[in-house]
Amino acid sequence: MSLIIEVNHLTKKFGNTVAVNDLSFTVNKGDVYGFLGQNGAGKSTTIRMLLTLIHPTSGEINLFGKKLDANRSNILRQVGAVIEKPDLYKYLSAYDNLSIFAKMSGIKVTKQLLMQQLQMVGLEDRAKDTVRTYSQGMKQRLGIAVALVHNPALIILDEPTNGLDPQGIADVRNLILRLSKEMGKTVLISSHLLSEIELIASRMIILHKGKKMVEGNVSTLLDPAHTLIEIDTLNNEAAKQLLLQSAWAASLQGNHQLQLMMDKTMVPQLINFLVANDVQILSVNTSHSLENYFLSLTTQSGHVEAFAN
Repeated sequence: MSLIIEVNHLTKKFGNTVAVNDLSFTVNKGDVYGFLGQNGAGKSTTIRMLLTLIHPTSGEINLFGKKLDANRSNILRQVGAVIEKPDLYKYLSAYDNLSIFAKMSGIKVTKQLLMQQLQMVGLEDRAKDTVRTYSQGMKQRLGIAVALVHNPALIILDEPTNGLDPQGIADVRNLILRLSKEMGKTVLISSHLLSEIELIASRMIILHKGKKMVEGNVSTLLDPAHTLIEIDTLNNEAAKQLLLQSAWAASLQGNHQLQLMMDKTMVPQLINFLVANDVQILSVNTSHSLENYFLSLTTQSGHVEAFAN
């Protein structure tokens, strides 16, 4: 499988602050690659280096098998990007915005092609309406249409669902899946909305304070052996004392709620054990989100910090 992005030992310092620290990762052709981390983890800084908006302090970036610094113009013709909120002409229509950006890219396009782009992002019915009348989600989708107008092979989206309502988030999510599955695009998407990345990413990286913590296939990293089980009983403290004196003691998590980290296939045995010892169970909930995974890693590293919601 060919590499679209290859980053080697990338570092960026702003004075005494290290924003990106010896970062290496790869993005394969066809990936939807989740770029995950808290606000301030180094995601946007890395993306700006990928787009040559800022220069690395050290390290190397290769896109499409070529060194970025030596082949900037040719490489960036194959890249489309939306950095945070798209920069649009709010008093012009969606169609006129798309037409202007196409011309700025040096691309000759027909009305039919522009309308196809707007249809792809679900804006064909609002093509003639001014952008100032659009919701934030619609503006975001128009920004993606602008990023796609020159038919790039690589799409980079920095926090594309930031500030969107649930419907807007769903619309952008579905659009990203279409870009990957129907159009064969490679997509790098940064976000702190972990539940969204979990739904769409094929591979991912987790950053913490500018450093890579883990990288790999989402299906591999989300190991069912690390499922968080939360149990509510009529007497949680008594149930916890029972578990502390059993083989389940090593799985217990935290100090307050009755939680265990374990393989989800063992849940029936756990329930049978509790019932056999006269524990009256009110509910059993399981979860395995990237947030839990992240927290388990940072706890091992001596840090306990939560993602922003």
